[in-house]
Amino acid sequence: MTRAERTHDKRAVREHFDRLAPDLDRWRRKSRAYHGELERFCRSVVPPGATVLELGCGAGDLLAAVRPARGVGIDISPGMIERAREKYPTLTWRVGDAESLDLDETFDYVIVSDLLGHLEDIWTTFHGLRRVVRSETRVVVTSCSYLWEPALRLAEFIGQRIPLRQQNWLTLDEIENLLELCDFEVVKRGQRFLIPKNVPLVSRWVNSVVAKLPLVRRLCLIGYVVARPRPQTREAAGDDGLTCSVVIPCRNEAGNIAPAVARIPDLGAQTEIVFVDGASTDGTREAIEAQIDLHRGKKDIKLVLQPTATGKGDAVRLGFDAASGDVLIILDADLTVEPEDLPKFYEAVVQRRGDLVNGSRLVYPMERQAMRFLNLLGNRAFSVLFTWILEQRTTDTLCGTKALRRSDYLRIKANRAFFGDFDPFGDFDLLFGAAKLNLKIVELPVRYRPRVYGTTKISRFRHGVLLLRMSWIAIKKLKLG
Repeated sequence: MTRAERTHDKRAVREHFDRLAPDLDRWRRKSRAYHGELERFCRSVVPPGATVLELGCGAGDLLAAVRPARGVGIDISPGMIERAREKYPTLTWRVGDAESLDLDETFDYVIVSDLLGHLEDIWTTFHGLRRVVRSETRVVVTSCSYLWEPALRLAEFIGQRIPLRQQNWLTLDEIENLLELCDFEVVKRGQRFLIPKNVPLVSRWVNSVVAKLPLVRRLCLIGYVVARPRPQTREAAGDDGLTCSVVIPCRNEAGNIAPAVARIPDLGAQTEIVFVDGASTDGTREAIEAQIDLHRGKKDIKLVLQPTATGKGDAVRLGFDAASGDVLIILDADLTVEPEDLPKFYEAVVQRRGDLVNGSRLVYPMERQAMRFLNLLGNRAFSVLFTWILEQRTTDTLCGTKALRRSDYLRIKANRAFFGDFDPFGDFDLLFGAAKLNLKIVELPVRYRPRVYGTTKISRFRHGVLLLRMSWIAIKKLKLG
């Protein structure tokens, strides 16, 4: 297509939406169930108070619905922008072309909703987003499924849907491929919405429950992708001088304290070891204090006390609050995951391969007695369940070794009230929190060894019931909310 033809086509798109602008509220009322679902989805992804850019913002309803601290909407149609300014004067509205962004600021979130079908060059649009994002930015893309094209055209014909020009129809795979070509990587993707009209007692249940079931969800109207900028090299990001804190929750692990200190390697510019003792009765606290005295001036070792044995989850949170490192790593005191593997976790975080690096004990063969058979079966079952809930691959939910940046942990902590303080293990607080914030969860295989000293604190059946309860909380909050 020549430049003159592209200019003519864009003018036709602009004029088409200018004609629709005066009656847009009437058309939205006809499709209020659809637009309500889009708004609910975007609110579940974009926290209130963020800085948000929306491309193809129309009259601004979706951008206003996510309650941004600073919201900027861009649309090719002057008529649509005029309507947006009238309805939402506290937000910023600009006439502009999504394929040639001209902004000198970055945003926490960029929303590209129902826009891809109208673009002449999707690659150019995605490529231009690099100017307005930073490493923490998330790009949220929604698009109607090509399976619904006949039904949507029929809805237009009978006057139940806003009339549109000829559109592009992309699969999620095609959207992901275009994002990858433009140096973005997908954090999660999925589908929503089976019934686009309000049918009392039916549509809400079907859209909240049935539409999110495996296989059925492929028939949904809306497909979505959440992506982040592909990580820079460590040198480009200025991450060479990061410090690291290794947090070790422990209760009655006296025999493992000295080996842990001896085996933890140097990580980053400075390595801090934070022991959190949960009211041990076997001399664990004294063993930690002895290591602090032995390595004074040579190793940075800190002791944090739990007044009562309130569980590993509370110990992890106390340890993270006391830690000073830029990168935070959890190491279980039983040393069933080898301390020598910690550099892999540190490097994965520093190189931004993932935002939350989760150990997986289910890749390499285990030594006999390292994990009981029923525990292994339970882990396998929960891995399938949590992969569906979190919409990111999760094969080992209870591996105690996890790593993330302090800045990301503080965001998870700030949003903890969304799920509530329900996790006695500490693993799900991080996994659920990361999924809610669209942080990328990656898994790092580790070898799992039998414990040498002490006894396990896991009760298969009692804690299995707790896991089911936490699964239900996550389903309600992330799937049905």
